[in-house]
Amino acid sequence: MLFGFPAGELALIAIALAVAGAITGVLAGVFGVGGGAVIVPVLYELFRILGVPEDVRMALCVGTSLAIIIPTSISSYKAHKARGTVDMNILRAWAAPVVIGTILGALVARWAPPAVFKLVFVLVAGVNAVRLIGNLNWKLGDDLPKGPLMRAYGFVIGILSALMGIGGGQIANMLMTFHNRPIHQAVSTSAGLGLLIALPGAIGYMIAGWGKIGLPPLSIGYVSILGLVLFAPVSIFTAPWGVKLAHAMSKRSLEVAFGIFLAIVSLRFVVSLLGY
Repeated sequence: MLFGFPAGELALIAIALAVAGAITGVLAGVFGVGGGAVIVPVLYELFRILGVPEDVRMALCVGTSLAIIIPTSISSYKAHKARGTVDMNILRAWAAPVVIGTILGALVARWAPPAVFKLVFVLVAGVNAVRLIGNLNWKLGDDLPKGPLMRAYGFVIGILSALMGIGGGQIANMLMTFHNRPIHQAVSTSAGLGLLIALPGAIGYMIAGWGKIGLPPLSIGYVSILGLVLFAPVSIFTAPWGVKLAHAMSKRSLEVAFGIFLAIVSLRFVVSLLGY
């Protein structure tokens, strides 16, 4: 026995998490992402194999993902800020509504059925997949709006990110590029949203999942501590392997590959929504 659980069960979960972290690191290196777009689907399949019940599985994936991306979001933001490409005016405008949306999303996790998380993931990932595969350059305006609509964007980023287990990059990137902002500025500024989403989101999922039945050993609510401890270091170690592979591919090939990955993930969640 270890921490009150069978040592064999803990060892199996630890090995599985390390392998999943290694796979995630490679995928993140290839596609240039490190958030929930990769972590959540990998954790979902892992927890399915480990027998985590369906009614808590998706929330556990999302909460654990948010905890995992806390350290990566900090380092990413610092690196981008050092290059001077972060738009602090956008961050200030989005900070409060993003945090409010994130907290609300975490509260929803307490009572929401698994289908809610899957539908949100399918919606956002599916739109991104179509955009990347089709090489579409959608435009909503010449620049970002001011006032209430700008704050509404921040709220939407927060609540959707909290329900997907991502650091906000996918959604914020889309909104900024749709409003004529350069991609490098969009990526850099989105990195600054990571901690604003991940920290309150992870804490909220810990509270939301407190006392839930069926969670794996060493979980605090909907956050797997084993996942947090094992996943991040291993994925960081294997990410350079994916980076090497990425540099052997063209930019367009990478976009199509990531789009296909997101499409497969979306299809997988659609299938699970149908009960398969």
